[in-house]
Amino acid sequence: DYPTDTLLPHMKLGLDLKTANNRFLTSWKNAYDPSSGSFSYELNIPMNGLPEFFMWRSGGPVIRSGPWDGFRFSGIPEMENWKFINIAYNFTENKEDVAFTYTVTIPNVYAKLTMRFDGFFELSTWDPEMLEWNVFWVSSTGVDCETYMECTAYSFCDTNTTPTCNCIQGFEPQGGTLDNISTRCVRKTRLNCNGDGFFGLKNMKMPYTSGAIVDKRIGLKECEERCIEDCNCTAFANTNIQDGGSGCVLWTSELTDIRRYVDGGQDLYVKLAAVDL
Repeated sequence: DYPTDTLLPHMKLGLDLKTANNRFLTSWKNAYDPSSGSFSYELNIPMNGLPEFFMWRSGGPVIRSGPWDGFRFSGIPEMENWKFINIAYNFTENKEDVAFTYTVTIPNVYAKLTMRFDGFFELSTWDPEMLEWNVFWVSSTGVDCETYMECTAYSFCDTNTTPTCNCIQGFEPQGGTLDNISTRCVRKTRLNCNGDGFFGLKNMKMPYTSGAIVDKRIGLKECEERCIEDCNCTAFANTNIQDGGSGCVLWTSELTDIRRYVDGGQDLYVKLAAVDL
């Protein structure tokens, strides 16, 4: 229930709904001092929206995992590679837990997921012959596009572009040029709630969902119809991308903390005035 800096197979990271205990990780102070350090990793469950993990540094958000998309967290596409060392993982939402857990799928193999004192995650497996831990995966904290809100609202971060921040189609930099990460992106044309359409962005980390409307009972077509009917709706997407996609999330405010991947992420449909499509 109080996992300090390490999550072992079958342990749960997240909220126990029966006890209201939100199980989270805390880094060591440094490599030799196990007292609480600057970093923590904790599940955030907004009043409206989808649960996501946040890494915090000294009380401020550093990284957002993105919501669970049925396969992985949308902001951690490299989790898919964990299967190569026989690790399966899942995120469950039921009456007892909202939590992440992982297991080792073959016997006599040991693994651990540790939050280092410097804020990096390490997934390691035990080598019984060398009697040491082999690090399989290290999170990419601190590189371009990983930091929370690295680009402004209505822009997305892409490591393959210069600059890395890009206004979404239908938006333009306030002042004419997107020369740094603090430049705001504004709509070229105001929505008029009649005849607006949608521009599809592929391979995206989903925007922060706090305040979003979620309905897991409907599909993408009905989700689009609801976004058209709601004049405040700014974008929509599936909540789950398994088996062709299901569920609906509707954003009704600014789209923030978005990233585009070469491989990974999911489709995001942004509402634009017809003239900007």
